[in-house]
Amino acid sequence: MSEILHADFVRTHASGATIHATFDLPASGANVAVLFGPSGGGKTTILRCLAGLDRPQSGQIQFAHQTWFNAEHNVMLPPQRRGIGFLFQDYGLFPHLSVEANVGYGLRRLRFRVRRQRISELLTILDLEGLRERKPNELSAGQQQRVALARAVAPSPRLLLLDEPLSALDAPTREALRRELRRLLVQFATPAIVVTHDLSEAIALADTAIIIEQGKILQAGPLSEVFSRPADDRVARIVGVETIEAGVVTSINEGLAAVRVGSVDLLAVARDVPLGPVSVFIRGEDVILERVSATDSSARNRLKATVKWITPEGALVRVGLDAGMALTALITRPACESLHLQPGDSLVALIKAPAIHLSAR
Repeated sequence: MSEILHADFVRTHASGATIHATFDLPASGANVAVLFGPSGGGKTTILRCLAGLDRPQSGQIQFAHQTWFNAEHNVMLPPQRRGIGFLFQDYGLFPHLSVEANVGYGLRRLRFRVRRQRISELLTILDLEGLRERKPNELSAGQQQRVALARAVAPSPRLLLLDEPLSALDAPTREALRRELRRLLVQFATPAIVVTHDLSEAIALADTAIIIEQGKILQAGPLSEVFSRPADDRVARIVGVETIEAGVVTSINEGLAAVRVGSVDLLAVARDVPLGPVSVFIRGEDVILERVSATDSSARNRLKATVKWITPEGALVRVGLDAGMALTALITRPACESLHLQPGDSLVALIKAPAIHLSAR
């Protein structure tokens, strides 16, 4: 069996807020897990408990074959013995030390030559070689972020913990560094857990998504599964599903479920869903808009729709529709322009059966 990080613990704050973390993650290799959810949900507390900076009241944390925490047996391994690399939200660089000294801070026990080689290797990987002697206040926010990452990975930790690693950056820098951070985390081949409440950041970074709200883990699994098959309405809202409607499965035949939503009948792929009340989830990018329904389309669902509102969002446009049910489409700006969309327009909305996810209510 592959080595895993097993977490199942409860941490209660003095305010009474309680966080119950329960999940399993790979304890080796380049797996990036994202703790994702609204602010104040307990994401940072979970990181601090994993790092040994906070002590849970109950439960256990096991990394591979080593017990980090066990309340029943009074085991609480200190942070320095867990082999953790922690990148704090504010980076926590030592202001009086140079880039080189910051990166090498956790390598003081190594021989001088080995230490210098490791520092040079990381400065090269992170494009910091020309900044060796600079102090943190002489660096841009993006450079500080890379220095903090280099310092976190320098001692070759067993697990990387990153708390909102891009939140201190301006929007253009943050967008540019998302892909770079993902590439670096994979290159370091160390399991990592990243805290974020930014949807684009979660999608760009994660192999695994852990959805948390108000101190409770709602769903955990591969990113594609969690985002395309949310467990319930709460998860669907958190991961940005645009259309969330109540429906009723009236029949199931040859793997297809007939679903009544408002005045509309839909066909969806039946994945372990019973007859009766369901939640219906449709992502905006899975809704295709046409002036006339394409006769060669493989979409099972063709709905007559009226445009209610149009909201530009950068390169994309969000379109609200009345299709006998409330429906939202997410299309590109060129697609919107080619359709000459205006509120009140009549369209056809096409939705393939596999794009409709059902969850029993």
